[in-house]
Amino acid sequence: MVEYLFKKNYLTQIENSVKGENYLFRNFYVEKDGKIRDVLEDGKNSCAVMVTNILYSFNSMLEFMGKKHWIKAIHLTVASTENDLLESGWREISDLRPGAVLIWEKKDGHDGEPHNHIGFFMGGEEAISNDSRGTGFPRKNHYTYNGARKIEKIYWHSAL
Repeated sequence: MVEYLFKKNYLTQIENSVKGENYLFRNFYVEKDGKIRDVLEDGKNSCAVMVTNILYSFNSMLEFMGKKHWIKAIHLTVASTENDLLESGWREISDLRPGAVLIWEKKDGHDGEPHNHIGFFMGGEEAISNDSRGTGFPRKNHYTYNGARKIEKIYWHSAL
């Protein structure tokens, strides 16, 4: 019998997202008032897309294991991601655990508007999220950005 190592595969996929230049989460186009624009701005607004792509990719494995999906869709914003997490059985916890979804406080973005940020806690002092202020690619960072960004919420799912 083969046993799926769900959590190990999940954490490995998150870890692999930072190996090299990952263009998967960089662009999403919309048309408004006859103008086409990239709302992810070549990776600058991609944190929610990165997180939800990884979570969504594990839905079929969960269903195969007889468990409910853990996110309904891929999202463009932290707010819609958080709503989906809550509707899909994620719960807020107070302690950091590897694989938990982190939501950081709002900070002014590259556009001057305040934005939340979302990513994954990996253990120790490490988190992985999309680098919205630099390369636009997923990267490892200190889970508080070395004290520069406060964690607002930590989400956990029983499947972990």
